[in-house]
Amino acid sequence: MAVFVALGAFLMTLAGGWVAQRVTDRRHLVLGLAGGLMLGVVGLDLLPEAIEAAGEPVFGVPMALLLFVGGFLVAHLVERLLSARQVAHGAGGGHHGDRVPQVGLTAAAAMLGHSLMDGIALGAAFQVSGSMGVAVALAVISHDFADGFNTYTLTSLYGNARRKALLMLFAAAVAPVVGAATTLLFTLPEELLGGYLGFFGGALLYLAAAEILPEAHHTHPARSTLLCTIGGVGFIWLVVGIAE
Repeated sequence: MAVFVALGAFLMTLAGGWVAQRVTDRRHLVLGLAGGLMLGVVGLDLLPEAIEAAGEPVFGVPMALLLFVGGFLVAHLVERLLSARQVAHGAGGGHHGDRVPQVGLTAAAAMLGHSLMDGIALGAAFQVSGSMGVAVALAVISHDFADGFNTYTLTSLYGNARRKALLMLFAAAVAPVVGAATTLLFTLPEELLGGYLGFFGGALLYLAAAEILPEAHHTHPARSTLLCTIGGVGFIWLVVGIAE
């Protein structure tokens, strides 16, 4: 049942990526929406789950929050290192010229890992009970549209070819199915899952705050872009509320 339901997540992920690539003439709106979706996923979905699952605090701070900050710093460090490497090879130049394709691929790979964990969470929920499985399925299928949207946007934003963006999108779509299937073989410890969600949330927030949203408002500081960002957060809030 979990694998069958994960096929719905597969279709929703592809649908999100299809929407992202079809509205390229409104790129600033796409980026504004993507930033809002990412912010909503981190603040309203990933962090609450991570804090609940990640176990005992470390020196007064929840482990999930420590890993969240660590994920933010690691994302910043990786981007700076890759940017410095590109400049050293003479490839830098300008605000847009210093965007490193590897950063986009790394971010998309993180989204892929998140989608894989979605599938694992889905399978584990069905192992507990059918009702819990349905609740988790609703959340996974709903926000996988945002995952597909963000995966394609992140990959293409950093100058990767459309073929690579589509390849990462397809991989992110398949990931929940693979994740659900793996639960037939093992169960992921709750604390490990919580730690991963915290770390991934920090990296995702960095990309949204430092890259996606500034790019959205760089050439089109329009009210419509801001409304798309707010709408993205609101959509994730609605999804989380329905799932609860």
